[in-house]
Amino acid sequence: MVTLHTTYGDITLNLFADKAPETVANFLQYCRDGHYDNTLFHRVIDGFMIQGGGYGPGFEEKETRAPVKNEADNGLSNKVGTVAMARTMEPHSATAQFFINVNDNDFLNFKSATSQGYGYCVFGEVVEGMDVVNKLKGVATGTRGYMHQDVPVDDVLITGVTVSE
Repeated sequence: MVTLHTTYGDITLNLFADKAPETVANFLQYCRDGHYDNTLFHRVIDGFMIQGGGYGPGFEEKETRAPVKNEADNGLSNKVGTVAMARTMEPHSATAQFFINVNDNDFLNFKSATSQGYGYCVFGEVVEGMDVVNKLKGVATGTRGYMHQDVPVDDVLITGVTVSE
């Protein structure tokens, strides 16, 4: 279990180490290293997901370790309240960024072991604090710089993380 302490309240996650062992180990290492302390939920799209783990206040990009193998073929679905790894177009590019689904996003599920079909690895679910997630998904957003859209107008921070074994 991991609790994300945010400026909107706590979100507790149950992680699926049996279904996504490498992904969970990677996420827990970032948690234990303090990587997520004072990071932004930098992308919020109501009806889709809220994403965080990559930037500090001022949109300072945080350093990451090597990417992990995409374990999206684990049978889990990107449904409301699940947590998945964010990545680039390259299927095996996930590092520290993650998102919480606020809708059933079946189009993000594994379909085939191809660049278009790989999907996004679900590795946990919200077990407490869905009310916080629902508050977050409704924040006002805008554009930041030329690359970043759907950025909360006012910073939404993960202030710290508690890992309970």
